[in-house]
Amino acid sequence: MATVNQATVKQDLYDAVNGDWMKTAEIPDDHASTGGFMDLVDAIEKTLMHDFDAMAAGDVQPDNPQLAEFIKFYQLTKDFKQRDAAGAKPLQSCLKQIDSLGDLADLQTRMPDWIYDGLPLPFSLDVDADMKNTKVNALFAQAPGTILPDKTYYDEGNQSGPKLLAVYAKMMTELFQKVGYDHEQAQATVDDALKFDRLIVPWVKSAEEAADYSKMYNPRNFKDFTNDSRYLDLAAITYSVINGNPDVVILPEPAYFDHFNDVVNPENFAIMKNWMKTKLVQRLSGYLSDDMRTLGTTYSRTLSGQKQPRSQAKSAYYLAAGMFDQVVGLYYGHKYFGEAAKADVHHMVEKMIGVYKRRLQANTWLSAATREKAVTKLNNLGIQVGYPDKLEPVYTKFKTHTAAEGGSVLSNVLNFGRISRQNMFAKWGQPTDRTRWEMSADTVNAYYHPFMNIIVFPAAILQAPFYSLKQSSSANYGGIGAVIAHEISHAFDNNGALFDEFGNLHNWWTEEDSAHFKELAKSMISEFDGLDFAGAKVNGTLTVSENIADAGGLSCAEEAAKGEQDVDLSAFFTNWAMVWRMKATKQYMQLLLSIDVHAPAKLRANVQPKNLDDFYTTFDIQPDDPMYLAPDKRVKIW
Repeated sequence: MATVNQATVKQDLYDAVNGDWMKTAEIPDDHASTGGFMDLVDAIEKTLMHDFDAMAAGDVQPDNPQLAEFIKFYQLTKDFKQRDAAGAKPLQSCLKQIDSLGDLADLQTRMPDWIYDGLPLPFSLDVDADMKNTKVNALFAQAPGTILPDKTYYDEGNQSGPKLLAVYAKMMTELFQKVGYDHEQAQATVDDALKFDRLIVPWVKSAEEAADYSKMYNPRNFKDFTNDSRYLDLAAITYSVINGNPDVVILPEPAYFDHFNDVVNPENFAIMKNWMKTKLVQRLSGYLSDDMRTLGTTYSRTLSGQKQPRSQAKSAYYLAAGMFDQVVGLYYGHKYFGEAAKADVHHMVEKMIGVYKRRLQANTWLSAATREKAVTKLNNLGIQVGYPDKLEPVYTKFKTHTAAEGGSVLSNVLNFGRISRQNMFAKWGQPTDRTRWEMSADTVNAYYHPFMNIIVFPAAILQAPFYSLKQSSSANYGGIGAVIAHEISHAFDNNGALFDEFGNLHNWWTEEDSAHFKELAKSMISEFDGLDFAGAKVNGTLTVSENIADAGGLSCAEEAAKGEQDVDLSAFFTNWAMVWRMKATKQYMQLLLSIDVHAPAKLRANVQPKNLDDFYTTFDIQPDDPMYLAPDKRVKIW
């Protein structure tokens, strides 16, 4: 790894490490960003497309039945000649179902099938772990999403909102015309959709509000939930998809259901119906002809600043891989990662947990009682590395209907979705599966699941610059070591700290320790809140959980690096800054500032090292240097 100039680090660590790269890096036209994470995504995409194209051409045979079904579906998604010839025809039957609705009672009778088919509805049901008894799967009722990415975009002072809605309305009007509507009919349909969308906005949470996990848990007596709905029989709807009689339903957005009758009622039925049609056409346009696919990305590309839609080849790959994500992930993990690497990284994770445990045991601000509970939680932390040990059984039910069998891309997508949702609802009241992966092995990311108390590191992120045998141990700790410790730290961030060793929402803190922790969290909020970036400002409250995890992760990884004989803290901090290199469109950066729980990559690279005393001695940073932060301002939590 190249050394960095100490004088430039004093000015800006991120620029010192990534400045030359930033000068020459170009954002591909079909991307909103490029850099560390995205470079790995692009490399994996190239590798897997090469492999799967060979299988689709018949040059290589898939080695298991599920992969064979994926390849058959991939052949369908790649066949744009057939997709273009079909145009919007595969969509028509779904649209006719909505068109034929006479009133809410009519919707009521068809609701079960529509829930299974995943058609747009003014609410949704799903099944997930009960946050206070995570060994059992509970019933959740969700509010629909808004058209704009966050409710703050609808605020009167937000100048982006009206512009984005205009782009959305133009795109949807043109899509409806491709479906067969005349311009006036298409425009009226979209206008109604925008009106209904506005009815939803006041009763859903902003990204900042949704970032508080504890506020997701709003259990409501099932009878109260169903009795509060005046125009739809929510009990009958639920019984049609759940095999049993729930006592409770959990409402992440309780205000929406408090005002459900104000939104879903006979007076609003006509505009709701057009909202459903608009959502349907938008959602399914990507499975149709190429002109509908590319037109249907206009709004999302405007949001992110992406110049061009994906090529046909790439879009076909991502569409197919998205439906068979765990099948693709297992293929990637076995072929390009393997059992030996899996065991090696698993050992590294265990080592980092050991470092974290020693730090917890030496912690000076936690009481003995809370410290003991924290160590217990750490001892029960589940570790998942590389790829799952087995494929979820639901994928064995995915059977692709080829074009010769009358299948289209859309008909298969709807069928796969139906199978997946039936499988999900069958899990209600059943034990949860802690071994289940929610991220495929070919995903360049990692996560901590607070309800399961597990950390997951897919194979895709376990490569350079995050991890490589060709890098020094310090560079690896600055990369994957900090990522591992980051995920461990999520068990003790402002959200994770609310859950116990079993993943249950349960206070295990003393009152004094909890109050002290909240004050430390406020310090982290203050450190980031209001920082200028991309012509906007960072929301310290929205990003606090990730910032706490970054701080704990970097501090813990540094201690681990210092325990190695070849310690080189310059390499440690350099690789930390390198993995966050990112060049993005201004639109994409501003979108992330509004909705992403992570701080901007450059600030993650620059701010956290300032909290570590060794950063100053490593690069001889003095009080008059821009990278200097006074000792009393340095935030230290874990």
